[in-house]
Amino acid sequence: MSAPHLLVNNFSPSPPDPFNSQSMSGRKRKASEEPDNDRMSTSPSPSVANRALPSSSTYRSIKRTRTGNAVGRPLPLPRLLQTLSGDELRQLVQNICDQHPELQREIVTKAPRPSIESALSVLSKYEDDFRAAFPLGNRPTSDYTYNRVRQHLVQLIEALKDFTPHFLPPQETQMAISFDYLDGATSMVHRLPDWDTYQHQRYKNDAYDELSKAWALVIREAAKRAGGFHLQLRGWDQKLREHNQRSGGKLEEALSELNTGLGFMQTGAGQSPVPGVSDERLNLRQQLFAGSYGQQLGVGPGGY
Repeated sequence: MSAPHLLVNNFSPSPPDPFNSQSMSGRKRKASEEPDNDRMSTSPSPSVANRALPSSSTYRSIKRTRTGNAVGRPLPLPRLLQTLSGDELRQLVQNICDQHPELQREIVTKAPRPSIESALSVLSKYEDDFRAAFPLGNRPTSDYTYNRVRQHLVQLIEALKDFTPHFLPPQETQMAISFDYLDGATSMVHRLPDWDTYQHQRYKNDAYDELSKAWALVIREAAKRAGGFHLQLRGWDQKLREHNQRSGGKLEEALSELNTGLGFMQTGAGQSPVPGVSDERLNLRQQLFAGSYGQQLGVGPGGY
């Protein structure tokens, strides 16, 4: 028998051959499958190494610039004007004009021209304030009532005096607009009360006097332009007579101017003709108004 230590041990594996190809390929695969991450992460590339990275403060600054900070600031002028009421805007313009008087003329010349409706609307507001100031339980024409509403009455009369010249020639060139305004303004004065004390009537009487002069001015201008035709075309002669009757004869100056402008129409009624106008001219005008001109010659209506 052989010695035991000389027997071949079939159960113990032989040591690996270092030059075995399979063993070498296994090592290579292991090396490729398990890269050295630490070495790759800690060794920067040349391009990254030479580039300066932004600091944390720079990053915060860039972020603030991009999003913007919330900060208070005044409204732009167009937005501010949108928030103002009519009264606030008027007061603002008035305050600016008081501080800079040189701007008043520029505003007056560039502002839209007031219409009859807008002017009468303002006057109506003054009239409403005047009516609202009347005390309850008192006679509306008493001295006590007058003292309570006097301030509002004065405001109405002053506004009337300011608006009236704006609608008169030469400021207003269209006579129809002038007559329309005077018709509305005169009707407003008619609605003012007749106070018990005569001295309190001076505001209403002054308003009638101003309006009478205004009517006379417009009538003269209309008579120059159309020889009186325009006055009767829209019935302004009749309206003025009605206004004079309601005022108690306080528009006599305007009525006298109307009679002068239409004097040729009064000749057939037995009144004296207008001085300086021949009978032939008056007769011609009467025929034109009556529509009978040319009938005697056989060329007018009815001449055939």
